[in-house]
Amino acid sequence: MKRDPRYELAHKILSKEGLEQLKKEWKDKGRKVVFTNGCFDIIHPGHISYLGEAASYGDVLIVGLNTDRSVKELKGESRPINDEFSRSQLLASMFFIDAVVLFDEETPAELIEFVDPDVLVKGGDYSIETIVGAKAVLDKGGEVKVLSFIPGYSSSAIIEQIKKS
Repeated sequence: MKRDPRYELAHKILSKEGLEQLKKEWKDKGRKVVFTNGCFDIIHPGHISYLGEAASYGDVLIVGLNTDRSVKELKGESRPINDEFSRSQLLASMFFIDAVVLFDEETPAELIEFVDPDVLVKGGDYSIETIVGAKAVLDKGGEVKVLSFIPGYSSSAIIEQIKKS
């Protein structure tokens, strides 16, 4: 029987409540849970590299995705370019992402506390001191990874390039 890819994608886009049971199953099976977050407005090679590397640090990758409202707060009224449904679908389509969870708060601190990841990951434009949730993860014996930054890729730069064209 052929699987319906729409089900597979929807199955990976979860509320916090929907994630709760899966999170328990993963932890009970001894799976190493990795968490990262972002707006992921216009997916580019930098995102793909970053997310693939994040996934390599454990068995399960959970991505916290800013809602449209929170992207506007962070990036301005003209953002996001792609709505949260589209962004969550794109992320869920990546084989190395196990769950996508939207968050509406100013920071992902509450979601990080809830997920209680073994590894918290952010991109190279951060330092451990500036990563929201790093202290909570480290205090519980987890790891915080700052991944390499691939220069030349950013959603903002892509948007500016399009505007100039």
